[in-house]
Amino acid sequence: MKIAVITDDGKTISQHFGRAQHYLVATVENGQIVNREMRDKLGHNHFSNQPHEEEKPGQPHGTDAASHNKHLQMSEAITDCEALLCRGMGTGAYESIKARNIRPMITDIADVDEAVMAYANGKIIDHVEKLH
Repeated sequence: MKIAVITDDGKTISQHFGRAQHYLVATVENGQIVNREMRDKLGHNHFSNQPHEEEKPGQPHGTDAASHNKHLQMSEAITDCEALLCRGMGTGAYESIKARNIRPMITDIADVDEAVMAYANGKIIDHVEKLH
């Protein structure tokens, strides 16, 4: 199983999906991490020159069509993964990741290896209350 984690340093899970610079993709087999691969990740700064759609009142952040397209581009590098672990993300990004058939998980675990193994062992909690 391949599990993606957003990170800036390869050791800790970043606080925000959109601002993280990398994905660390961990491959888990037989209860152990057998491979780690750092992949570049598009972030908010990659889209700064593109027009921004106005959000409608009462609409959750990042759920407009333009934002969904950006989230899909940001997740292109992890389409071979079954899950994405992060410590914070917007509602729109969360829903866009789900649309890719990748399970987004908002965790309070900062350590990459600990979070990956918690997911692999079915012991991670998805803190959807941290969506913004």
